[in-house]
Amino acid sequence: MHTRPCWVEINTQQLERNLRFLTTLSGPDVDLLAIVKANAYGHSLQLCGPAAVRAGAQWLGVTSVEEGIAARRLCPDARILVISGPFPGQGRDVLQNKLTPIVWDSWQFDELEAAARAADVRSVSVHLEIDTGMSRQGADPQSLSALLVRFHRHSPLRLEGVMTHLFAADEADEIVTGDQLDRLEQAMRFITSAGIHPGTLNVGNTAALLAGQGHKISSLAARYTMKTLMRPGLALYGIVPEYDPGFSSAEPISLGEARHVLRPVLEWKSQVVSVRSIAPGAVVGYNGTFVATEPMRIALVAAGYADGLDRQLGNRFNLLVRGQRAPLVGRISMDQSVIDITEIPGVSAGDEVVILGCQGTESITAYDHAKTAGTIPWEVFTRIGERVPRVAI
Repeated sequence: MHTRPCWVEINTQQLERNLRFLTTLSGPDVDLLAIVKANAYGHSLQLCGPAAVRAGAQWLGVTSVEEGIAARRLCPDARILVISGPFPGQGRDVLQNKLTPIVWDSWQFDELEAAARAADVRSVSVHLEIDTGMSRQGADPQSLSALLVRFHRHSPLRLEGVMTHLFAADEADEIVTGDQLDRLEQAMRFITSAGIHPGTLNVGNTAALLAGQGHKISSLAARYTMKTLMRPGLALYGIVPEYDPGFSSAEPISLGEARHVLRPVLEWKSQVVSVRSIAPGAVVGYNGTFVATEPMRIALVAAGYADGLDRQLGNRFNLLVRGQRAPLVGRISMDQSVIDITEIPGVSAGDEVVILGCQGTESITAYDHAKTAGTIPWEVFTRIGERVPRVAI
């Protein structure tokens, strides 16, 4: 069936190349967990999960048990980490789908233990998150005793890994990251002094990996005979985070390599629906935010804010058609938008319009969208509507 012309193209081979590069960059002592939460950052879990596994990822990272179940159907042999942990009543699903949950609160222990005993499961692997300063999720290092006593020989719970989230790995002075790693090491001393020896240290996102901080994490892991697990997300999809300006004076080699090698996986496209000429004084779009001051040619595009095209981009952004930039004019509607093609000859119905990606020598990036809309690339990707088909190329 022919569909409305608004779609996303996913280059799964590029995703595989990105992950293989990141694997080389991280070194032989580091395993990588591919973050595929939030529908693979809007890129499609269905396409990207299997691609990551093909590229060698043994671990996939999702937000919820529901996402974990979907990932398990697609990737039956992968290890799947549920980063936001189980919610009440989800213990059974965790066990049935062989998911590995992050835990940090006693009720999560209760949920998993009860489910394991009901199913006569003798061993449930979990990763314990330590809050090292973000105050979001994770166990308070000062209150670990009450959780560690839950790992005893009569409990089905097994502490496979210890995790924290480095929330300022893009800052050049690395002071915050250093403080976090110090707090994590204090927690590790306490955990091992309790006679518990987890095998995996689960630390570090894209920013930490590309900034070359993996060696610090690996050194910490080695002191406790642990394997390092890092969690690239944005870089997997070919986007390098913006770092603190201080990095520019002494940019790590790894970051320079990443800028050269990583390539975006996603392109978002639509088509011209129709073309018309308008006279001076004509209003375009809701509330007349654009009024023509001269004769113009405009084109209707089959993409609007329900597809994820931020409404704030109206009158402030360009799309690509026939290899040239065409300004968005008027407010973006729910299902449509309008571009000015006065200076672009030959545009007609059916012409491809690039919303995010390349056309000829021109390109529009997720950062371009983010800077105009006052947001970040992560949101640009994840906001692309569910009704926009993701197509593997």
